[in-house]
Amino acid sequence: MILYDIADGISRTLTSAQEGVEELLFEPVIRLGVTGLSRAGKTVFITSLVANLLDRGRMPQLKAAQEGRILSAYLQPQPDDDVPRFDFETHLSALQGPSPKWPASTRTISQLRLSLRVQPSGILSSVTGPRTVHLDIVDYPGEWLLDLPLLNQSYAQWSQQTLETARADARASQAEGWLAQLESCDPTSKLDETVAKSQAAHFTSYLRTAREAGFSACAPGRFLMPGDLEGSPALTFAPLPDPGGKAPSGSLWRAFERRFESYKRIVVKPFFRNHFAKMDRQIVLVDTLGAIHAGPRAVDDLRDAMSDILQSFRPGKNSWLSSILGKRVDRILFAATKADHLHQDQHAQLAAIMDALVKDARSRADHSGAQTAALAIASIQATVQETINHQGQPLNCVRGTLEDTGKDAALYAGTLPHDPSQLLAPAKKGAASWLDHDFNVMKFAPPVLNLKPGDGPPNIRLGSAAEFLIGDRLR
Repeated sequence: MILYDIADGISRTLTSAQEGVEELLFEPVIRLGVTGLSRAGKTVFITSLVANLLDRGRMPQLKAAQEGRILSAYLQPQPDDDVPRFDFETHLSALQGPSPKWPASTRTISQLRLSLRVQPSGILSSVTGPRTVHLDIVDYPGEWLLDLPLLNQSYAQWSQQTLETARADARASQAEGWLAQLESCDPTSKLDETVAKSQAAHFTSYLRTAREAGFSACAPGRFLMPGDLEGSPALTFAPLPDPGGKAPSGSLWRAFERRFESYKRIVVKPFFRNHFAKMDRQIVLVDTLGAIHAGPRAVDDLRDAMSDILQSFRPGKNSWLSSILGKRVDRILFAATKADHLHQDQHAQLAAIMDALVKDARSRADHSGAQTAALAIASIQATVQETINHQGQPLNCVRGTLEDTGKDAALYAGTLPHDPSQLLAPAKKGAASWLDHDFNVMKFAPPVLNLKPGDGPPNIRLGSAAEFLIGDRLR
């Protein structure tokens, strides 16, 4: 096994070096990772981004598009034959027509290649012709990203940390059922598959309930989206109280310890090796408004999740050596989605809150040479701005069609503070609810798209996101 791992590592290094030289000499490739935690809108983001790069009339913030230097854009087969294709056409079709629907969420990794024919800017424009830049978009669940810290943990360490989190006041109600049945479980007892399945099922139920309550840090990610591993030993384990080295061979503790290591070997390491380690740009989509609506504890949990996520990246500047040593993520964008649920006069506050949520983790990445940014975006703008009269005073709202009833409705989500600490301070202190704020959310249906020739779907700051993520590579 060791010799195989060494040979496999050498083979991957040589392949990466060859690919790096080819990209350097011929057609450059930008490998963009797109991830987001639950309900952040990854599928909608990718669909709208690709549609707006194909028809760039609504991308004025992307300089290469605004300057007319993107001569053409077209889809091509993705480079990795073992990765499912992102079903762009089906997702876009769901958004079009007289009764548009939000596209179905993807549950696994997928990929799409968009090629851009670009005229260089500056001095190069007079001496070279157009060149092709390939944008490889890799879509993967954010829950998988939260699994990467497991690589540095033992089963005992992970169990202790997970139990401490579950027993804290913030998650007491979600973890109550799981922790109650755990009281009667003896980690030193002989492995019984019925007991093992019961433990895994109760733990998975806790993770699902926590996620539905608005919490973000719900790992291991595959427990919530098992795919073809459902029912396998690699997903049939759970945290247990540490018996302090008294667990004999063949015990429940030893079996779960072995299965935890199998999870890392079968699930986490291949994802890191085959996909994550190849990224050089990354966007993390966050339903910040949803977390704020869920309350201070959900916001603090989101901040912890953002820290875990950024620790998983290998931030820094790419160079020609990256093809040999492995790429580093040199630009990371944290995007607060659903900005169309707020009037535009609050978008700056939403972006500031997103920036503050990842401040500590971002500073570590910045010191490593990576560029990071925070934006408030809407991949597809589902509302219009409106000012209504409320108790004799003007009130800035948004108006759209409700997804569940089809009725037209106005939303005033609440007033976000200009100082993010007014939210983050009570969140960090573990407050159960907001004292001075009340925030509302609604689920809006996508708008009916009446697009002019050359226009992509309506959006908010999608061009700014694209400019930060790929603009420098289109010059």
